[in-house]
Amino acid sequence: MGSCQGLKAPHGGGTFTPDTPQVIYWTYISELPQLCIADGKRKFILKSASKNAAHESRVAYLFLIPALVGLTVLTYGPLIAVFVLSFFNWRGSLPPSFVGFTNFIRLFTEDPYFIDSIKVTCYFSLLSVFCCMIYSLGAAMLLNRKIPARGFFRAVFYLPYILPAVAVYIGWAWLYESNFGLFNYIISSLGINKVHFIADPKLVVPSLVLIAVWLSGNLIVIFLAGLQNVPRVYYEAAEIDGANAFQRFLHVTIPSMTPIIFYNLLMALVTNLQVVTPALALTSGGPGNSSMFLTYLMYRYAFKSFNLGYASAISFVFFIIVAIFTSILFATSKEWVFYEGDK
Repeated sequence: MGSCQGLKAPHGGGTFTPDTPQVIYWTYISELPQLCIADGKRKFILKSASKNAAHESRVAYLFLIPALVGLTVLTYGPLIAVFVLSFFNWRGSLPPSFVGFTNFIRLFTEDPYFIDSIKVTCYFSLLSVFCCMIYSLGAAMLLNRKIPARGFFRAVFYLPYILPAVAVYIGWAWLYESNFGLFNYIISSLGINKVHFIADPKLVVPSLVLIAVWLSGNLIVIFLAGLQNVPRVYYEAAEIDGANAFQRFLHVTIPSMTPIIFYNLLMALVTNLQVVTPALALTSGGPGNSSMFLTYLMYRYAFKSFNLGYASAISFVFFIIVAIFTSILFATSKEWVFYEGDK
């Protein structure tokens, strides 16, 4: 409430008198703050911040232009182009010819690799995500404790993530080598038969998952940041109530970390669904197409067979698969993700 006696209303609206109750308040008109006065019958705008707000809006949009251009050119543009090309037969050197849904029909009825590649991609992704999440959370909890050389060990666990991917997989190929690899040397020393890690159709995906787990240093860093933000008073209250270490982890750490778990789960799922480097550097889709991931299948059709229209159809189906997985994750997150302030 405020007194506005003798104040002339704008635009010839009369004068407010002492006998008239007045209210002064801020409101928003077109998302801009306006200072208004009302006497029960009339309302007048006394002061507007529209000029400053409009200027700030123009500056904000100006700085957003590079991001919007990049998003359009690098994301939405290629996505639309892939969708359009999926309806064409295009070899790159010749003009594209419209074929309608022929590429999609061929994918699901004639292609000998497509269905198996979906199974392999989902198998690798789900197994890798599960193992990476368990490993990363466990490593983060250990690195969050007060141990000697904690900074050094944090760097050691994060280092694999920033190494060149192809170099990493070549190094692991030497470790997995059937005759002279380090792993088989240790196994032979124990009197066990040698294992063909990436030459056995049953072992190639788990072997590649092990590499993916070793490379998940980014998840460890994010988990570590989340653990350091869990309020200490929660643990103290649980200790007073007699909770042991496992109960504190189950009822304090996990609920407090669910937003971080959700984020890492989403990033790990999308990243592992897009896996292609292991097939390029190690397996070439083998043995027996047992590591023929969808992204590698796209690469083969697009850059080895130069069937760009068909590869675009695979890309669009792959986009739908990723969208389905992420939609399921977002839909189920409402049941188990808890944010601060939620009841």
